[in-house]
Parts: sequence; C-alpha cells; structure tokens
Amino acid sequence: MPYLARTHQLKSSLLYHIFGRGNDRKEVFLEAEDYHYFINLLIDYSKKHNFCVYHWVLMPNHYHLLLEIGLPEKISSIMSGLARSYVYHHHKKYQTSGHLWQGRFKSQPIQKEMYLLSCGRYIERNPVKAGMMSLAEDYPYSSAAYYVFGKKDGLTAESPLFADIFGVQKEQRRDKYKEFLRAFNSEEEGWFENLESPQGSGEFLKRLMKDKGLLLPRRRGRVRN
Repeated sequence: MPYLARTHQLKSSLLYHIFGRGNDRKEVFLEAEDYHYFINLLIDYSKKHNFCVYHWVLMPNHYHLLLEIGLPEKISSIMSGLARSYVYHHHKKYQTSGHLWQGRFKSQPIQKEMYLLSCGRYIERNPVKAGMMSLAEDYPYSSAAYYVFGKKDGLTAESPLFADIFGVQKEQRRDKYKEFLRAFNSEEEGWFENLESPQGSGEFLKRLMKDKGLLLPRRRGRVRN
C-alpha cells in the first residue's frame, strides 16, 4: 500500500513524474560534465519557471524527475525547452547532429499524499535496479544522497512529506529513509513504470479533470530503460 501522510492541498500546483530517454536508448550523458550540465539546467529552469524537484535521477540513457509545478499547463513547454537546451550542449560538445531524445518526454500526474514517497523511491532505486550500484544513496546523480546523508546538490527540494513520515530529527529521518529505500517491492514498481495513467484516488482524478482542465494521458507502454 502507498504511504499515507497529513493531507497537503493541491490548490494550484500539480505533482508530475517525468521521464525522458535517449533516442534508440543510446546514452545522452557521456561524461560527468554532461550530468552536471543537465543538473544546472534543471536548477535554472526550476527557478525561472517556479517548480520544485523533490526526487530525481540521471542515468546514462534516461532520466526521471518528480516535480511539483505551480502552473501545470506550462509543463510541456518547460520540458521541451530543457530538452532543446541540452541537445544544443551535446551536439556542440561532441560534434553530433540529429535526434538525441526518443520523442517527447512522458509525464504522469501523481497524487502527493499517497504516492510522492513511493514514486521518489522508485526513481532513486534506478541505479540499483540497473546493477550499477548496491546502494541507491551512493549514486552521484540522484536525490538519494540528499535524503540519506543530507548532501545538498542545489536541485533537490526536500519532500513536504519527509518529516511527516520519517520524523522531525534529522538523523532519525535519514536512518529511516535509508530503510525505506531498501523496502522496495515489485507491485510499487508497476505503478510508475506504466505511464499511461495518473496515480491517485478517484477523487484526485476527478479533480484533475475539473480543477485543472487536464486530459488524461494517452495510452503509453511501460517504461523500458
């Protein structure tokens, strides 16, 4: 079951699980500088467009973000602009051309109260699932180190549910979050690998349609890294 917490109202903002992948599953981040360039782009865009990134991971050929944005209708133009900015950097640096990303980014609206932490865990465990790391928090290009070690990266905005679930004392909640990362399950994985629909209660889905005027995403397949 998803974790429940004190209700946080979503009056004007919306939480999105965002996924982007390299064309033909090719690597888009080839060197440490590329990862840092993309991270800095995210920092700049988050400040300019008023969104918070709670959980994230950059893998060699794809990325995941869990962000909250005040103007959900702007998400498409923001992510498209971000992608174009990175393409320019990549082509200039490596003297390449053509498509870098595999189509448009994918997005999945997420209900904060029920699914924020579970989605964050799914995102941060990507390097473990890929066999790149034994511990999620040791991967250098994700938000896991922030929650486990308190390591600031300039991008991660602390989840509004972090203290609610794991305690007010820093060391206590970091230790508990470390345990939380280890307690992953396959059912949870399915919630976020399949991006064809939002994750949330019936009331949440109704609110998406009524208050946000958003259409439910078209059917999409499971995320294959």
